[in-house]
Amino acid sequence: MDNLTHTLVGLAAAKAGLERTSPHATAVCVLAANAPDMDIIALLGGRFFYLEQHRGITHSIVGTLALALLLPAFFYGAERLLAILRKRQPRARFKGLLISSLILSASHPLLDWTNSYGVRPLLPWDSHWIYGDLVFILDPWIWLAVGGAAFLLTARTKWRIAAWGTLALVLTAAILLLPRPGGMDIPRAARALWLAGLAGIFLLHRLRLASRFGAAIPSVALALVVVYWGALALLHARALARAGVVAQSIAARMDEHVVRVAAMPMPADPTRWLCVAETERATTRFELSLNGAVADDYPRNAVRLEKPQGEARELVARASEDARAGVFLNFARFPVTAIQGGCVGDTLVQFADLRFTQPGERGTFTLEVPLEGR
Repeated sequence: MDNLTHTLVGLAAAKAGLERTSPHATAVCVLAANAPDMDIIALLGGRFFYLEQHRGITHSIVGTLALALLLPAFFYGAERLLAILRKRQPRARFKGLLISSLILSASHPLLDWTNSYGVRPLLPWDSHWIYGDLVFILDPWIWLAVGGAAFLLTARTKWRIAAWGTLALVLTAAILLLPRPGGMDIPRAARALWLAGLAGIFLLHRLRLASRFGAAIPSVALALVVVYWGALALLHARALARAGVVAQSIAARMDEHVVRVAAMPMPADPTRWLCVAETERATTRFELSLNGAVADDYPRNAVRLEKPQGEARELVARASEDARAGVFLNFARFPVTAIQGGCVGDTLVQFADLRFTQPGERGTFTLEVPLEGR
C-alpha cells in the first residue's frame, strides 16, 4: 500500500489507545507503520536494484521483527540520554513502545499483502511471492475510514484543520481530475461517494463527535477496514470463479488448457476486476464486472500475447541471461515478451508483467534487452 495509508493506520492505532502506553508512542506507531519501506534507499542503486530489493527483507517476517525491536530501543535510549542531559527523569516506557512498534510494524506487510504487488514473507530463506489480490494499491475507502477517524481525533487547532483540509483537497483533486492509464479510472459513483464521505466527516467534526466517543472512533474505523477486507475476500472469490469460466471459454476456442488464473482489484470499485489467464501457449488479460451475468463470448477488452516459440524462444532465452532480466523475471507474476527487429543484430526483446502493462510500453514493470549478433 501507499505510505499515506500506512501513516494513517499508524495514527489511527495510536489514537485508538496505543498512545497511552508510553510517551512518544504516537511517533513510534507512525514510524513503525512505515519502517519496512526504508528499502526505498535501494533506489540509489538504480531501477533494477530497487525492483530486486523492494518488498524484500524489510517486508519479511525476520526483517519486520528486527525493525520492530530496533525502533523502540532507539526511542527509549534516545529519550533516556536526553533526560540525563537535561537532568530530569526519563518518561518513556520501553514495554509500551515495544507493544506499539510490534503491532504497527506487523500491519505494514499485512497491508501490502492485500494488494496484487505481493510480499515475500519468508526471505532470506524463500523468495516466493504471495498475493492477497483484495485491495488496489491506492484505496480511497481506507483513506476515508482511518483518515477520517484520525482527523476527528487530532483536528483541534486551526493549523491542524488547515493541514487536514489541504490533504483532503489534494486527494480529491487526484481522484476527480488525474487521468489513469490502461482504463484504471475511478467510476463516477465512487467519486460522488468520496465527496459525500468527506462532507460527512467534516459534519461530524462540527458536531464534536470526538469529544463524545474519543478512542472508540479510530477503533471502529480500524474494525471497518477488517470488515471491508472480508467483503472484498468474498467478492474476490466470486470474481476469480467468473474469471475461471471466461478463461476456460477462451482456452476452449484456442484448443488450449488453462494453467492459472488471477483476479486483481481495480481502483475504488469492488465490482470491477482485472483478470489474467495463462495457458500453455499464451497469456490473456481482460477486465471483468461482477454486475450482470458471465459473458460466454471473447471479452472485448482482452489482450492476448502468445508465448515465444521456435527461434523467438531462443532469442528470449538469450535475453533472459541479462542480469536485469533475471531481476525482472524473479519479480514478474505474469511475464510476457515481444520481439522487434529482423536479423539478430537488430533484435530487441521486450519484457513486461501483464498484470501492470504490456511489452513496448514505458514504465517500471517493463524491460528492453537488445541482442547483438554473434
